[in-house]
Amino acid sequence: MNFLWTLRLAFSALMRNRSRSLLTMLGVIIGVGAVITTIAIGSGARVAVAAQINNLGSNMIVVLPGSVTTSGARTGTGGASTLTPDDGIAIAKLPGVAAVSPQVSVRTQVVSSGNNWQTTVSGVSPSYTYIRSWPMQSGTFFSQSDVDSAAKVCVLGQTVVTNLYPNGNSPLGTTVFINNVPFTVVGVLSAKGQSGIGQDQDDTVLVPYTSAMERLTGQTTVSSLMVSATDASQVNPVQSEITSLLEQRHRIVPPQQNDFNVRNLQDIAAAASSTASVMEFLLAGVAAVSLLVGGIGIMNIMLVSVTERTREIGLRMAVGARSGAILLQFLVEAFVLSTIGGFIGVVCGVGASAAISLFSHWPTVIPASSVVISVAFSALVGIFFGFYPARKASQLNPIEALRFE
Repeated sequence: MNFLWTLRLAFSALMRNRSRSLLTMLGVIIGVGAVITTIAIGSGARVAVAAQINNLGSNMIVVLPGSVTTSGARTGTGGASTLTPDDGIAIAKLPGVAAVSPQVSVRTQVVSSGNNWQTTVSGVSPSYTYIRSWPMQSGTFFSQSDVDSAAKVCVLGQTVVTNLYPNGNSPLGTTVFINNVPFTVVGVLSAKGQSGIGQDQDDTVLVPYTSAMERLTGQTTVSSLMVSATDASQVNPVQSEITSLLEQRHRIVPPQQNDFNVRNLQDIAAAASSTASVMEFLLAGVAAVSLLVGGIGIMNIMLVSVTERTREIGLRMAVGARSGAILLQFLVEAFVLSTIGGFIGVVCGVGASAAISLFSHWPTVIPASSVVISVAFSALVGIFFGFYPARKASQLNPIEALRFE
């Protein structure tokens, strides 16, 4: 008896008890569907994290003020006011650096056209839009000559535009008062959306950093330095070069601690992606338990089937069927049950993932490898748990089987 004939017999036997076969497959269907859904959610989370990190900037490195100790008390990160625009100019000359922008931030009220709004005003350089990968929606960004002259010009984020100009008028050319200082609007940034921590990135006003330092804060230091490496492979070397350069410029020698911190977003992305991967495998592992439960269900039903068909098995053996043929038939039945259940589970998992993405707006990604592995694993579960009932059927004594009532 060839394999195709065995497969036909298996389908025939399963179709005789459709309801029981469907209920037997239910455990495998739920298991595979749960695995596909959890992997889709986990993969989607990793993709979303990567997109949010990339959304922050192009191969970005951030230099922040470090900690200082005053009367034995350590201020923590940000306490040292030692970063200057000259540090940024020196960093820009390092090999592997594509752009540098000092940043001076202040939270204040802005007023225009009879409306007001509290927002974050950031003093930056013209390279800011390149570093942040942030295109303009209308108008232009301020130029280097505006920075050199500390010009009173500004660029608005979408949230600020919505609140200062609720009638929909174009803000270009209008005057915005920042700390009672008039700034002319020269451009509007495109919508950026929320950051990975839920902060509205569009709630911002950008001005030349020299204007912010001279007209808004009166400080000679900056809040941070934003650096963009030429490509991803240069991020770590550039980070090391920045550290060495600033140690030299700030005259820091061991055992003194650095008065600055240099961070790159790749470390943040790797940590976030690692966390998402761990959660993905954990959820998939929990979901895979239901596959094993489904396998036990297959074993149980196959044992019942062997008992019910004892006379049939004895009759087949009496007319010449070998033990191997009986073993193969029951193995194929278990394989068919689990494999069909696996395919139905994949369809259910894809549908559940699409529903989650549609109704909860959570990104889901289904890797092709997860579909293949899930179906293959379900088939292996069927073979593994179906082997014992199949072996029991193949070892029945033909005479005793024919006498079985």
